[in-house]
Amino acid sequence: MAKFQLGDTIPTFTLPTITGETFSFDQHQQEHKSWHLIVFFRGAWCPVCESELKDFQEHKSFFDEQNVHLLTISTDQQESLQELAEKNDLAFPILQDKDLTALKAFDVYYHSEDSPYEDHGTHGEPAYFLIDENGKLLYQQQQTSPFGRPAVTELRKIVKYIKKNLK
Repeated sequence: MAKFQLGDTIPTFTLPTITGETFSFDQHQQEHKSWHLIVFFRGAWCPVCESELKDFQEHKSFFDEQNVHLLTISTDQQESLQELAEKNDLAFPILQDKDLTALKAFDVYYHSEDSPYEDHGTHGEPAYFLIDENGKLLYQQQQTSPFGRPAVTELRKIVKYIKKNLK
């Protein structure tokens, strides 16, 4: 499943935000020379995802202090994602990937209608990509189901570990 090796340059993408604006990762990287944690999540209907996004919001100040921008992406409907964000006061970008553009570019597992088991219809599964200020991959974790994903506290440790051990 892992398409990238550590140190590879990840693809750029342009997606709509939940407010209908256009978000260009390439432009964002140029404006913010920082690390990025790109989080793919299943959708607003997923209670595990909602809990995780709330944890990210709770720990957002840590990521800000580490100069790590959080970006989240889902294949769910824009209206559902917007309701999720408003309900939980989420203050980081939530991008909608209805055409699977970023999902395919990052080789994120897609639970389609021909998957071996039923699970809420078609949707992307959780995936995490930590990218440096030059667009190079520092960490990745991809799932084929909702479980086994790293907790936000573990991702905090990963950020600290990599920053400490960079050459």
